[in-house]
Amino acid sequence: MSEVVNLAEKFAGFSEHWAPRIVARYNDNDIRIVKVEGEFVWHSHPETDDFFLVLEGVLDIELRDRTVTLHPGEIFVVPRGVEHRPVARRGEVKLIVIEPMGTPNTGDAATATQVEAL
Repeated sequence: MSEVVNLAEKFAGFSEHWAPRIVARYNDNDIRIVKVEGEFVWHSHPETDDFFLVLEGVLDIELRDRTVTLHPGEIFVVPRGVEHRPVARRGEVKLIVIEPMGTPNTGDAATATQVEAL
């Protein structure tokens, strides 16, 4: 992809929550944007870390031993194999996630979903 990506335009192009959209590729990674609200499923990614960058809103990432709270402009990386659950309990959150191409957003949970490109 060799074009400028306008994130505001891309976010305006969909309304579904927990349905990441691929907006760019970097090496063998998908750069995904996603709108979230409420609770996601507990899951882990046995083969890869999970990168979160909050753009708008406040996101809690529940781990089995603690909760990490992210505000706009903050990043958190869940290490590979660590069970976690993202939760947006204070309203909608917009984020960027980076994962290897083809990685389901639900990791090892049984409810894997297809990630679309915008």
